[in-house]
Formats: sequence, structure tokens, C-alpha cells
Amino acid sequence: MIRSMRPDAVLVQAVIAGALSFAHLHDLAAAAGQSGWKAWAYPISVDLLLVAAWRRLRAGGSSRLAWCWFLIALVASLGANVATAGFLDLAHPPAWLRFGVAGWPALAFLGGTLLAHSPTTAGDRVPVLPAPAAPAPAPEADPESTPAPAPTAPLAAGEDTPVPAALVAHARKVADDHQARTGSAIDTDTLRARLGVPAPMADAIAAQLT
Repeated sequence: MIRSMRPDAVLVQAVIAGALSFAHLHDLAAAAGQSGWKAWAYPISVDLLLVAAWRRLRAGGSSRLAWCWFLIALVASLGANVATAGFLDLAHPPAWLRFGVAGWPALAFLGGTLLAHSPTTAGDRVPVLPAPAAPAPAPEADPESTPAPAPTAPLAAGEDTPVPAALVAHARKVADDHQARTGSAIDTDTLRARLGVPAPMADAIAAQLT
């Protein structure tokens, strides 16, 4: 099904304004001595430079360059609209008007070339983040170089706290020293204080010393 075309007020206004500006530029160029197709080429040149500068601004290019040529093209278009409103005698155009119209093609060519080929500034470029590096594989453990766990003394009946054998040997020396000095066997609380271990482990050590 074909959609019905609805006129857009903004688009209609833009077409009317563009047609009037185009006609004024043509009349000004014809009054300045440009006849035939040359008079029609002037408004096309002005409007294209205006559009090129505006597109460069929208694309994030060099703002100074784009604004400079946008204002030049805008002044040329606005000046033609004002000049054809009776402020100048187009039947006898002044010399500066002939000079400006004759020099416009070179000026427009320079502006279009600069807008098309000037590089984007470093600040306008979108930074590209580097891809994250792949994590390095974990080194495989060498069974020969991996230290073996310290052997633990066997658990006494009813005990479930593992005690390293080295700690049991040290506790035995502490107990023997205590008995040699005091003449009595070391109790669990004293053993726990001398070794600095928690109560469950001290009970397990004391059980293995008996």
C-alpha cells in the first residue's frame, strides 16, 4: 500500500527559501557580467560550499576551518539577497561587485578543497581502546618440584584435630623441660600457653604425650 505523502512545513519553507536565494544569486551574477550557464553556476557553487561546511561541522572536523567557510558562503548568499533588494543599482554594478563575482570561483574551489582534504584534528578522533590481552595460562605444577605436605602424627582415639609431627616433638621437649624443673607432668593449660596453640590442638598434643 502506497503511503500518502504529507507535506512537511519545514521542508516546504526550506525549498522556498532555497529557490529565492538561488534566484537572487543568479540575478547578481548576471548583473555583474556573468551570462548564460555561468550565472546559473554561481548559486550552485555558493550553496554547495555552504552545505559542505555544515556537513564538516556535523562530522566533527576542524571547527575553525568549517566555520570560516560556512560564514564566507553565508555572507555571499545573504549579500546577494540584500543586494537584489534595491540597495545596489544592478543596471550599473560597481567595480567591487564585478571583482567579487569574478573571483568567487577560485575562492570556492579553495574552500571546497580544504574542507574535503584537511585531516581531522587529534582531539576530534574517537579514541580506540586496545583489546584486552588474553590471560597467560597458569604454569603446570611439576610433581617432582612440589614439596610434599608435612607428615602429621596419628590421631589419638576420639580426637579429630590434626597435629604436625614436628609440633608434637617440640611439645615433648617442652613437657620434659617442665617436668625436670618442677618434678610434675605438664598440664594442658600450661602446654597450650607455652606453645601458643588453640585449646583443641593442645588437647590433641597432650593426648599424644601421655
